[in-house]
Amino acid sequence: MNPEKYDFAYTSSSLRLKEMVHVGKHIMKGSEPDYVNELGAGKSATGKRIYREVKKRLGFLSEQQLNLLVKGSLEIQKHIAFYAVCKTYLFIRDFTVEVLREKYLIFDYEISEGDYISFLRRKQELHHEIGELSESSSKKIKQVTFRILEQAGLINNTKERIIQPQLLQQEVVNAISSDDKKWLKIFLVSDLDLKNYTNQL
Repeated sequence: MNPEKYDFAYTSSSLRLKEMVHVGKHIMKGSEPDYVNELGAGKSATGKRIYREVKKRLGFLSEQQLNLLVKGSLEIQKHIAFYAVCKTYLFIRDFTVEVLREKYLIFDYEISEGDYISFLRRKQELHHEIGELSESSSKKIKQVTFRILEQAGLINNTKERIIQPQLLQQEVVNAISSDDKKWLKIFLVSDLDLKNYTNQL
């Protein structure tokens, strides 16, 4: 079985929560944002790039999830935005589930440099695209991956990288479980809690 190819196009971006909410509002209204001024600070190329990136992520959300992103609390918005990022970029999903979640469940809350390197080497055997990255691209991927984790509230900051517990609102659980309850693992949910969460649906 060939694993799905990793897409690393997020290196020129970050969580982009504000932009995702903004574009999400336009999608719900059936309108187009002024991406030059509203997203690109007057720069057409920047605005187009951000709009294209954000729209790609939002395309993975259901109507229910998009509604939560636009109208939910800041915490809910972060969770839905991170969910959209993980659906778009499977590298981030795999790192979160296989490294952050596994460490969190054994009460080991600090992500070391070695944790990241081990993950990368393990994945390189399945994903040859990792081995084709330049050194600068590889550095950028690591940098932006940790920045997204920080902005989503999964780690405290990009220097200490201490994993943060996640408190999920029931509406977030419901909206994500309607796709597949396994996606809740990106929020460090244990297998037991996964059953408890979904029994409440």
